[in-house]
Amino acid sequence: MVPAGGASSLAESFSTQEKDPLNLIWLEPAEEMRQWTTITSTSVKRVASRNTAGDPFAFLEPRSNANMKKAFTLIELLVVIAIIAILAAILFPVFAQAKESAKGTTDLSNARQIGLAIKMYLGDNDDTYPIFYAYNSRPAAGQPGHKGIEVPLLSYSKNKEIFKSPFDQGGPYTDQDVPGARTYHAAYGSSYLFTRCLFTVVPGESSVNNDTTAFTRGWTVTETSLQDPSNSRLIRLEMMPFFKGECDRYGYDCPTPYNYYRAWSPRGGSVVMSDGSARFVTSAGAFDQHSVHPEGHKSGTVNPASTSGAPYNTWYYDCGG
Repeated sequence: MVPAGGASSLAESFSTQEKDPLNLIWLEPAEEMRQWTTITSTSVKRVASRNTAGDPFAFLEPRSNANMKKAFTLIELLVVIAIIAILAAILFPVFAQAKESAKGTTDLSNARQIGLAIKMYLGDNDDTYPIFYAYNSRPAAGQPGHKGIEVPLLSYSKNKEIFKSPFDQGGPYTDQDVPGARTYHAAYGSSYLFTRCLFTVVPGESSVNNDTTAFTRGWTVTETSLQDPSNSRLIRLEMMPFFKGECDRYGYDCPTPYNYYRAWSPRGGSVVMSDGSARFVTSAGAFDQHSVHPEGHKSGTVNPASTSGAPYNTWYYDCGG
């Protein structure tokens, strides 16, 4: 039964019985049940707000979600790993392309600076191109007495690093000829090859692979003697991607012991023309159309006066470029 005094008396009665939560309060149906619900709710809130130490009903206090730790399931971890793998598969090629593009930009910038250094050299030397040297390693690159076309140009470039391409990874021949040299730049002083027919050759002085007897005939090349200056290829990156599989055509990717090829860039490489301009060449077709002789002969055309048999009778082979 509801104590006398109605709901207020019931609340007071319930309040006095808080010390004994097991003391049951009997209510009549309907209105009394509504009062019981209201009072019970108030009592639970009081219990939850008290210090629960020693309280037998402390378990009634709801646990905070912030204090509940939930571990990842194996499936959830696998899903996260799969997402990371997918993102990596998408982004890594993009990063690789961006890195390759940056190398191409640096390579072309180097070529332009070398072209500018050649122009300044011509201005101080009656428009005469430097003496030709190639692949000399004794004395070593960077040491006193080393002979390379880059040496006289350093007075104008002031930076030997422009002769080092970011693509340069050396090659099978450098591994044998100059052990420990990981690049053509380290082995010979330049990652770029200078076209023999477009530079001055002095017998007994000009040399290839440390051999000063390589030339029995000399010539002098001046800037004004070039018939196709905007298309005359003075220098090029040592390794072009289209040299791969073309032993007869370019003489690099050949069977051992005549294998000189190692892939540097999958896109192409820089060239410098005699007018000082630089280009990034990506195809064999464009490469073969460059002039490599003062008279304008194209790299890929046959030299009728060549003493070599096909396919080694092109101006590419006769002019070393």
